Amino acid sequence: MTIALQGNWSFPTRILFGAGRIGELPKALKGARVERPLIVTDSGLRNLPAFTAMEQMLKDAGVEATVFSDVKGNPIGGNVHDGVAVYRENDCDGVIAVGGGSGLDAGKVIALMAGQDCPIWDFDETPGAWKKADASKIPPIIAIPTTAGTGSEVGCAGVIVNEETKVKVIIFHPKMMPATVIADPELTVGLPSKITAATGMDALTHCIEAYSVPIFHPMADGIALNGMYLIEQALPIACRNGADIDARSKMLAAASMGAVAFQKGLGGVHAIAHAVGGIYDTHHGLTNAVLLPYVLAFNREAIADKIPLLAQTLNLPRHNFSGVLDWVQGFSASLGIPATLAEIGVDTDHADEVGQTASKDSCARGNPRRVSADDLRGLFVNAVEGRL
Repeated sequence: MTIALQGNWSFPTRILFGAGRIGELPKALKGARVERPLIVTDSGLRNLPAFTAMEQMLKDAGVEATVFSDVKGNPIGGNVHDGVAVYRENDCDGVIAVGGGSGLDAGKVIALMAGQDCPIWDFDETPGAWKKADASKIPPIIAIPTTAGTGSEVGCAGVIVNEETKVKVIIFHPKMMPATVIADPELTVGLPSKITAATGMDALTHCIEAYSVPIFHPMADGIALNGMYLIEQALPIACRNGADIDARSKMLAAASMGAVAFQKGLGGVHAIAHAVGGIYDTHHGLTNAVLLPYVLAFNREAIADKIPLLAQTLNLPRHNFSGVLDWVQGFSASLGIPATLAEIGVDTDHADEVGQTASKDSCARGNPRRVSADDLRGLFVNAVEGRL
């Protein structure tokens, strides 16, 4: 029996999932009582046909939308500051965040800051910091992912680079969870194979790291395992044939699943990747993909009890750690993911800084094996030089 890959979901927020659902954007805005939205995206998406078609659809529906597209691949505080200024200048009353992690994260943080007077960095992941915000001044957010990777469309946080310290800061508030997500796989069809692979491996890393976090959360574990299963099935197909809607749909679902699962936590891969991205301005998903085998090997003994079910879920011939690590490496290589950070322009000049910054990242606390700054520095150097 063939099941239509469409649905209206209410977990963890309202999700309109399926091909063609972008056509429901005007109705979603009306439901959120948004009349003058600010559309936040990155400059690469701004002039693509799918984006201009969305603009025309809103215009035809009588929606007065303003576009802000000055968002870097790794969004910086200045991008948020500028976006808030545009929001206020145009008397906007809601945000449509469109894109991959950059557009989605920037859009959500712009919505948070639109009605606040304090600095953006006041809302980092320090316990209780979010309570400083005036929640009544956070407008509705509609999220429209155009990549299948970060899962930011179903999260309450956004990662922003502090350009002064070159540190990626996780900005959090419960009301940053989008009121509605429009997850339309047709919007991911034009994504190049290399970006499809890198973002897809980001989703896989979310699932594997969340599953490996050593706390009891069987709901998150189940979601993470099924996310891995979908990615194993669909990502190679989506990379070979970007127009395959079935594969694109499964990847879009898996990306959201990874983000739901990592409410449980993440680990050393993300701690190092955040530090590397802040210093070297690398693509986040690609950085995760390269780092994943190195951190898995480091965590080998600490995740031994997790391996058999993971291997069984992926239908691997060997249900031991070596079987899983070999699969991760082979899967990455088959998608064209480099084996070292050096291949994506990263050197060891800032190794000490990476280690220190990564050790302070909240993701480091979720790593299955306790990690120090020296451990993280060593893992980073190994990933640059290719020592697994």
